[in-house]
Amino acid sequence: MSLKAFHIFFVSVSFLLSLGMSFWAFRQNSGEEGAGHLLLGAGAILFAAALVWYGKWFLGKLKDVQ
Repeated sequence: MSLKAFHIFFVSVSFLLSLGMSFWAFRQNSGEEGAGHLLLGAGAILFAAALVWYGKWFLGKLKDVQ
């Protein structure tokens, strides 16, 4: 497996884990505990969006590398 393929795999898995964490945090939220789970879920969604941006940037930068 090339370094490029491993990097794409790693970013993809990180994206999926981030979405899973946000789903978990929003499901754990109950109004009594405060905004902790909401902030965690929102942060995980922002991180997932940053990973999408980074993945597109990475693929664009290395489109000629195999």
